[in-house]
Amino acid sequence: MACFALVPAAGGGTRMGAALPKQYLPLCGHPLIRHPLATLAAVPAIERVFVVLSPDDGEWDRHEWRDLSDRLSVLRCGGATRAASVANGLAAMAGRVTPEDWVLVHDAARACLSTGHVETLIATLAGDPVGGILALPVADTLKRGAGAEERVAETIPREHLWQAQTPQMFRHGLLAEALAAHPDVTDEAGAVEALGLSPRLVPADATNFKVTFPRDLALAELILESRRKTA
Repeated sequence: MACFALVPAAGGGTRMGAALPKQYLPLCGHPLIRHPLATLAAVPAIERVFVVLSPDDGEWDRHEWRDLSDRLSVLRCGGATRAASVANGLAAMAGRVTPEDWVLVHDAARACLSTGHVETLIATLAGDPVGGILALPVADTLKRGAGAEERVAETIPREHLWQAQTPQMFRHGLLAEALAAHPDVTDEAGAVEALGLSPRLVPADATNFKVTFPRDLALAELILESRRKTA
């Protein structure tokens, strides 16, 4: 069983309020998406990285990718939702993988993914019958708000609560089946859970966060620059 990565990057990232799609915003001198693509391509266990773009994406070709080209395949089959883009990507890569091969689906906006994160996930799940995801145990007290003023209605115990991250690692055949049956999920694990299976939670850390708002770019730059200086 081989490992492959799939990065859906067909969205626009509207919450960033930028003219460019979020995945192409500059981060440490490169488009944001380049950082997770380079990390995934640097993991020896991953045979190839597939990136799913919108069919009308005109930004990708404005950037230089030659140093990643021997590990990278571009699939211009993105859909209207993340789940649709992943499902389309799985279909497009089907001729190059087997149903038992592992696929690691990663958010294009999680720019601070490290090779250590990926290698830990692969090593932990290599023999798992279902697969699993990187996740972060919830540390803060959680409150449920209610009403027009969003006043506290309930305090939610944080024991056994995790914040889902990516990559999310499942076998190609299982994941394609799960997304075909449950296309309205917000992540791959949700589709697999809807089949009655229980993905494994693999602890990660807070640096593997998703760039969502403009202020997140500054934090991502601090993390990446710190790693570069200590490498």
